[in-house]
Amino acid sequence: LILDIAGSTYHHLHQLRTSRRLQSKAHTFESALETRAYNNSALVDTGYPLWPNSGVKALPLHLSIQQSRFVQTVAMFAARNITDARSAVCTTSSQDMRKVRIEAAPLRNSKSSAPMRLSTHSARKVKAMRVKRTTVASLQTDVSNTNTTTNLEISQDLFGNGKEVEKWAMKKSIETAGGPKRVLDLTVEDHVLSEAYERCGKVTGEYAKTFYLGTKLMTPDKQAAIWAVYVWCRRTDELVDGPNASRITPEALRRWDERLEALFAGKPYDVLDAALSDSIAKFSLDIQPFRDMVDGMRMDLVKSRYETFDELYEYCYRVAGTVGLMSVPVMGIDPANKMNEEKIYGAALALGLANQLTNILRDVGEDAGRGRIYVPTEDLERFNITEAEVMKGLVDEDGNVDPRWKEFMKFQIERARFYFAEAEAGVTQLDKDARWPVWSALILYRQILDAIEANGYNNFTQRAFVPKWKKFLTLPVAYANAMRPPAQM
Repeated sequence: LILDIAGSTYHHLHQLRTSRRLQSKAHTFESALETRAYNNSALVDTGYPLWPNSGVKALPLHLSIQQSRFVQTVAMFAARNITDARSAVCTTSSQDMRKVRIEAAPLRNSKSSAPMRLSTHSARKVKAMRVKRTTVASLQTDVSNTNTTTNLEISQDLFGNGKEVEKWAMKKSIETAGGPKRVLDLTVEDHVLSEAYERCGKVTGEYAKTFYLGTKLMTPDKQAAIWAVYVWCRRTDELVDGPNASRITPEALRRWDERLEALFAGKPYDVLDAALSDSIAKFSLDIQPFRDMVDGMRMDLVKSRYETFDELYEYCYRVAGTVGLMSVPVMGIDPANKMNEEKIYGAALALGLANQLTNILRDVGEDAGRGRIYVPTEDLERFNITEAEVMKGLVDEDGNVDPRWKEFMKFQIERARFYFAEAEAGVTQLDKDARWPVWSALILYRQILDAIEANGYNNFTQRAFVPKWKKFLTLPVAYANAMRPPAQM
């Protein structure tokens, strides 16, 4: 019924929205629909539920973007608030349209030696639980509380043990990848999985064209799994950095946690989750880096300043370094280099850290506009720069950049380049068919640092970017690097 309505009314709705676009800019959701960012997130978020015996017919995978936007608009009004809308999936039955909530697998019911992570487990405990900075062995996850939560709050005190968390996640990733093959009771038809992977590829190609082209050298199974991992990371990031980020609550992230636990249990909520579940089984991925990434999103809800580089390091690990831990088991390690697993995983973490530091340096002005300063405040003090000056922008009306900021940026860029150099040796240790996309990403992000320098370190009123022609020129360079014999580590 909804698809019939979409087909018959879309043209009229489009004309109506176009004529009222200027007047409706104040309405966050409607204006977001008109932006390319939401256009893309609609492509990412639209899926259909897979629960058996639900009596619900699924939306087809091949909805046009316009139809997807229409259906999501209906979902928003059906859900009545944006938090529910982002967690809802529009479905149709013979009688009505409904919102299907996540019915995730229960969380772990026993304590482990994993580092404390703020998720469903710890968020239920108390508002201001304090966790000492200590070793992995003494950190535990509490799951003893009830499943009912109405007003979750996130305490910043739950963060601060980033390097321990990173070390634990790397250990778990290596163990799981080298252990027995995962077996998930995933009852999803092959053609559905094929279509899901195809959609993941389209999303990856839309958001990361250069990286996507690099994956074309990989085997079909590897490239499909990398696309599935990328899409999950993109959807997770959209929760706190998308067009509706200002309305996302801890409760929404708690639901996302439940959904993650479910797909690792072989109970994916929608087809895009099913693609990841299938990849988890094929490549024995561990859940810990995925959990840590969701906790990185929580940090964005509660932290707008980072006093030290150690604090920033934890954030960078959670939102970017985790991607390396997710990807290495899929990409594979050259058989001749198995004895260097920890160093190779460490290089993947370094690349994630370098990429995120580059993002932060590129977006200083944009983040200041949102009330955020990611660069360490102790570094600002070292160069006699105040937070107020960063928020205002250290560039005058003529576009001249404050000399203090130039020196500050030189220091920050040098640090980022150090981590890129650490990552390089690890890239050559991967399976030969997996090196090209990683080299492409490494070279591209490093060129963003060059662009910041070319802009005279003005990242307040100018955005550093790599032009398309230069991006495509990186592909043959990355390919040549990928064909080099592995470096000694």
